[in-house]
This record gives sequence, structure tokens and C-alpha cells, in this order.
Amino acid sequence: MIAMRRPSLVSCANGTTAVEFAMVLPPFVMLMLGIISASVAVYTEASMHYAAEGAARCYSVSTAANAGSCGSPTATQSYAQNLYRGLGSPTFTASNPACGFQVNATLNVVLNAGVKQDLTPAQWTIPLSATACFP
Repeated sequence: MIAMRRPSLVSCANGTTAVEFAMVLPPFVMLMLGIISASVAVYTEASMHYAAEGAARCYSVSTAANAGSCGSPTATQSYAQNLYRGLGSPTFTASNPACGFQVNATLNVVLNAGVKQDLTPAQWTIPLSATACFP
């Protein structure tokens, strides 16, 4: 009769895949959520620049034909708000400084970063701004 040896606890490999998966999954999920949050912030910034440039261009070429869409600072701000497609609602301001027709946009994006030790939400506030000026 052949005697079977019991495997020792150190050399037993049952369940190691589950343990490794449990160790790797939380950092991987946090990394993916961080990448998605950063991508949303970058998209929001790009959308603000697009809206500010489009509104400044429209404001600078406003004539009697398109005076309704960009003929005044208030109409230009509404036009910029219609061009914007990002997260939240930025504040657009239109003015006539020395450079020409200028449109500014500002927005604070709040990113949730999990939970602190005292169980309050951890948040980062990222201030975004865009400026465009057309002569």
C-alpha cells in the first residue's frame, strides 16, 4: 500500500487566485475611477474653451443679421451656454476690453475621492477657467 502525504499549509495553492484577486481589485477599481474622473474634468475644460471661443467669435462678428444671437453681452453669454456640453454650468461673462470682444468662463468641478476616516466624503474642488478674445 502506498501512503499519501498530506500537503503542508505552506505549499497548498488552493484559493491563491481568489486572494490575489481580492488584493488587486480595490486598487485597480480606484485607478479606473480616477482615470474616468480626470477624463471628465479634461472634457469639461475643453468644452468650456470651445464655448468661450465660439461665443467670442460670434460676439465679434455680430452684425444686424445675427444681432439676436450675439448682439449684446447677455445674448453672447446665452449663446456660450448653448455651446457648452460639459459637466455643471459655468459662469460666462462677455466684455469689450482692449483686445476686442472677450468671453470668460469659470467653473468649479467637485470630484468625490472616497470617504475620510471620520466617514465624511472626501472631495477635491478643481477650479476651471477659459478665456477667448477676438478683435
